[in-house]
Amino acid sequence: MTLELGYTEATPGSVLISMGRTRVLCTASLEVDAPRWLKDTGKGWVTAEYAMLPGSSRERIRRDHISGGRAKEISRLIGRALRAVVDLKGLDELVGRVDCDVIEADGGTRTAAITGAWVALHQALADAVEREVIASNPIIDEVAAVSVGIVNGERVLDLDYALDVGAEVDMNVVMSGRGLLVEVQGTAEGAPFTRQDLDELLDLAAGGIAELHDMQRRAVAG
Repeated sequence: MTLELGYTEATPGSVLISMGRTRVLCTASLEVDAPRWLKDTGKGWVTAEYAMLPGSSRERIRRDHISGGRAKEISRLIGRALRAVVDLKGLDELVGRVDCDVIEADGGTRTAAITGAWVALHQALADAVEREVIASNPIIDEVAAVSVGIVNGERVLDLDYALDVGAEVDMNVVMSGRGLLVEVQGTAEGAPFTRQDLDELLDLAAGGIAELHDMQRRAVAG
């Protein structure tokens, strides 16, 4: 994995994350106008939008599909992952908005988006602290994600497209820097899998995510 911080100048938080041949541009900013339902609560919010750009896959993504059902489901996943590690009271009714645009897809786009989104949001919030918009950075932990699966009977970490299409079990795991599970999405593509399979896949994912967290920490530390 590589993280190219400051990839764009238009937003206070931006990173191009590359995991293998999958590349996702994540940008983040703060909005002053909080939704009506946040007024007078003292809490802010974090939300995300995900899209695969038309030329990101082997078959062109139609523009009317960019905001379709799959994109909305992944957008909600990214938002949940980020909110799990942000003290919303520290946002003071501001909204952190993250956009994740897939430039090139070779499997694992949602997990790469989550990992990159945290870095972009951290940058945007650090910028807000520097400008005295908020008192301190409300991020309380890291969050990252990775795919794992069983392919030809073998446990595999970070599946690319070729491995993913042939997987007997496909799973996405989201974890915090403290090793706590945020979300697990697992599916048997053929025969059901065992509890032992699940435990071994979670252990494999935890090891990979620990490496991602280390890279995130180094990136935002400058």
